[in-house]
Amino acid sequence: QVQLVESGGGLVQPGGSLRLSCVASGSFFSIRVMGWYRQAPGKQRELVASIISSSSTNYADSVKGRFTISRDNAKNTVYLQMNSLKPEDTAVYYCNVLVGTRAYWGQGTQVTVSS
Repeated sequence: QVQLVESGGGLVQPGGSLRLSCVASGSFFSIRVMGWYRQAPGKQRELVASIISSSSTNYADSVKGRFTISRDNAKNTVYLQMNSLKPEDTAVYYCNVLVGTRAYWGQGTQVTVSS
């Protein structure tokens, strides 16, 4: 089993920045893929960014150039640095990790971008 705890969400003005963190704990040897998804009210959950290694990342077109995903394998932690935030980035952000062939989800953290 893998437990994920997210932090760093909150209310920010347009153009502001937030940094999300997700710490994984439990019984596992290694985490293959770590990522962030988001779900806005009335919309489907969508991939924001994922990372296998520092040289292997993937971003949604809507966040390219503004968001940066990174991971610290020693701490089993994945980060999402979000800059130049827009109102349309408002959503619940979920951490997701792939251990072997099984995916695990965090409980979600709310990000609200509003003036």
